[in-house]
Amino acid sequence: MFERLKRALVESFVGAIGLGYLLAESVLHFVNIFGSPFSAWASRNIYQDFLPNSHIPGSSIPVSLYLQTALPELVRFIVLVLVWYGLLRWLYFKPLKIETTEPASNLKQTS
Repeated sequence: MFERLKRALVESFVGAIGLGYLLAESVLHFVNIFGSPFSAWASRNIYQDFLPNSHIPGSSIPVSLYLQTALPELVRFIVLVLVWYGLLRWLYFKPLKIETTEPASNLKQTS
């Protein structure tokens, strides 16, 4: 059953399109690893007046809180890359078995 699925995915290029999509998603999540702490920092600075204890000196947000916003993106990136690599290996590293039909030369010729 998996061999037929593999053949259908490889021969119709659906597998290649799906792998390209997974790779693009993983690149986006990789970029978001670095972008999410910056966006958290920017949003904290914009809405700092509305936060409790924002007017107390020394009540700044620790850097580890900004780095924690990158952890979900890191997990998504790792999972997507592992799924992409697994599918790539399953679909394209092992060649497809080519089914050939033997000619009728093996049959006894009666003449």
